[in-house]
Amino acid sequence: MKKAEVGNVIEFKAGLQGVVEKVNENSVIVDLTYMNNFRDLELDQRTVINHKNYKIVKETAY
Repeated sequence: MKKAEVGNVIEFKAGLQGVVEKVNENSVIVDLTYMNNFRDLELDQRTVINHKNYKIVKETAY
């Protein structure tokens, strides 16, 4: 499995997407404000996702 890099867009859980801000040994820190409906979902701005629990959607967000 390929690990995400900073700037990649990943998808996890039930279709949530975010931009990778930092890559750790076992996880990534993701900025969820990338999603258009971020405010409607009432989520925290950032979350931590294990490498096993996401797939890369885009190589770079910007």
